[in-house]
Amino acid sequence: MNSDKVLDAKGLACPMPIVKTKKAINELESGQVLEIHATDKGAKADLAAWSRSGGHELLESTEENDVFKFWIKKG
Repeated sequence: MNSDKVLDAKGLACPMPIVKTKKAINELESGQVLEIHATDKGAKADLAAWSRSGGHELLESTEENDVFKFWIKKG
């Protein structure tokens, strides 16, 4: 999946992946896609809930070698 920006949040514990995601998505234009890489298992639920509450769209999430990847489209 194509993304406009990639955020490396690997090795960060909650709530830092959300804090960094919020900062990164603020730098994007509406409709652009942020790709996030995280290793915190809580990030999956956290990012899904944060996307919904912020009016963004979680397009896809995958897990590969203990790294969670998320694609969030800015609302």
